[in-house]
Amino acid sequence: MDIQTQGIKYAGSKNRLLPQILSLAKSTGARSVWDGFSGTTRVSQAFAQMGFRTLSSDLSVWSEIFAQCWLLNRRKPEEYGELISHLNAVPPRDGWFTEHYGGDPEIQPQPNALKKPFQRKNTQKADAIREELDRLQLDPVTRAVALTSLILALDRVDSTLGHFSSYLRQWSRRSFRDLKLELPHLWVNSLENEVHRGDIFSLTPQIQADLAYFDPPYGSNNEKMPPSRVRYAAYYHFWTTLILNDRPALFGKASRREDTSDPRSASIFEEFRKDPQSGRFLAVEAIRRLLAETQTQWILLSYSSGGRATAEELMDALHSVGTLRQFLKLDYRRNVMAEMKWTHEWLRESDGKNQEFLFLIKKKS
Repeated sequence: MDIQTQGIKYAGSKNRLLPQILSLAKSTGARSVWDGFSGTTRVSQAFAQMGFRTLSSDLSVWSEIFAQCWLLNRRKPEEYGELISHLNAVPPRDGWFTEHYGGDPEIQPQPNALKKPFQRKNTQKADAIREELDRLQLDPVTRAVALTSLILALDRVDSTLGHFSSYLRQWSRRSFRDLKLELPHLWVNSLENEVHRGDIFSLTPQIQADLAYFDPPYGSNNEKMPPSRVRYAAYYHFWTTLILNDRPALFGKASRREDTSDPRSASIFEEFRKDPQSGRFLAVEAIRRLLAETQTQWILLSYSSGGRATAEELMDALHSVGTLRQFLKLDYRRNVMAEMKWTHEWLRESDGKNQEFLFLIKKKS
């Protein structure tokens, strides 16, 4: 089957791991899969296209919109054509997004000046389309398809490093393009997929599935990493605002939402501190708790050698809940997966780049 997924530029994307993730999931005989940290939903999209009943969840409102678009759609894709054409024809206008995120293409940002992620012509179009979407009062799935189309269109004309915590010093080539909505790659879902938004630990008692796929934020094993670093939630604050259209209070040179400041948006899986009682990193304790509380028979865990957990700590957590059935490592230089024998230290290439790992665990009965 030809699997096609879509998504925005995203740190930690598992797009290159999809063949191995799908192969491992299929090997379990599972019929339903929970993607617990769905992000751009590329993995959820792939699961659904493979015929798994797919349950997608994340804390991010933009991830929820993506999941509604791709997993809940029951209409033929061409039925959205008139709406997409209508939105493309809306006259551009100055609005809130242009005020805060639109820049003049004839002026290259100066070193000490506030840089912008988009050219003004494209935020003006986005302002008009976003206002029109609220006016149309669409049903939830149609609204999700339109918003997803808008996000994908903006992602094609941005001037960023792939996130919204800093912007390019000079305008990117793609930022000169004109914003144009295109229909997302849709299919008609026949299974009862589910979309959830919420904290992972609030969902573990509720989710009923055969297999859980987890790709948590990793944090960093760099001991010099300052605790005030930007977190995952802050990287994509612009998409949150585009969905909510709530005109939040902003701060900093990147005009971030105040509710994405580090003290308010940090994930326990990114936590750099240790538990004073156990002496373990709080991020490792969170993984241990997640594995223990998950109600599925199988768990497929993605992790990076650059994460906070050490190999020994991860292996201890995995064995505490079940049996490790398969363990794969991605060789980025060769772009292949190789089955690994476990060692008690992360295996790194000579260039020092992080490695990506997949752990397939069968939980104890």
